[in-house]
Amino acid sequence: MSSTAVVCDTTAYLPTELLAERGVERISLYVSVDGDQQPELAITDYADFYARLRASEGGATTSQPSIGDFISVYEPLLDAGREVVSIHISAGISGTYEAACQARDRLTEEGRDGERVKVFDSRSAAGGMGLCVVAAAAAAAGGADSAGVLARAERAREELKMWFAIDTLEYLRRGGRIGGARAWIGSALKIKPILTLEEEITPVERVRTRTKSINRLRDYARQRHEDGFDAWVVQHIQDPETAGSLADDCREIFGCEPVFVSEIGAVLGAHVGPGLLGVGGVPANLVS
Repeated sequence: MSSTAVVCDTTAYLPTELLAERGVERISLYVSVDGDQQPELAITDYADFYARLRASEGGATTSQPSIGDFISVYEPLLDAGREVVSIHISAGISGTYEAACQARDRLTEEGRDGERVKVFDSRSAAGGMGLCVVAAAAAAAGGADSAGVLARAERAREELKMWFAIDTLEYLRRGGRIGGARAWIGSALKIKPILTLEEEITPVERVRTRTKSINRLRDYARQRHEDGFDAWVVQHIQDPETAGSLADDCREIFGCEPVFVSEIGAVLGAHVGPGLLGVGGVPANLVS
């Protein structure tokens, strides 16, 4: 067990086995459909979730963990004498980072070693945030203190880039998290947007068909490989077959296995809808 513990929230969507292997602790955000609030970790039947989302007149709302949720994870780690680096979804789209800071401050004020908690804004989510987490965990496993772990996460954040192809902007529009893609709303029915997340949702380009958007993701994977960013990931929402095909293509492009392939869960899924595909990467030396 390393002296520095790495904590993240559920919106990294890291596979459970990878979390266990890397020793990463996780804190759940919340999702509410028609007033029924659940921790994201409790929602495992995604087909049912999207069926409820489609049938809902009000759609879904999401919320950050409570200060108490953070303290319940931080406190045992601090009591064990460890430092903590806590990595979270972009503060530009969620209050999770701020809640983590408040939990740290409360522990500090109460003399419970909160000063040993370092909170990190990934300025990303999903695969981008996940790569920051894996990079931080690699540094911790190598014996780095919290400053070293934080520095590795910062390097990953500087280097990472994720592209996401989605079926429609409608979910983002309804959820109010559309960011710079708002200008595309007028043509939303005619395009398949490709987006990235740089503190907020940022448009990359518009294509006309899903086939073309997937081809652009393949092109982007080739670009990442040419630039030396060979620690790659693929993520999807309710499309494992296409994600598997994209991952197979990426194995050929990068010449190695992915850091992870995973499905994005209910919190981000509520805001982008089913059909998302994403690909991205960082330099391999950051995650090993």
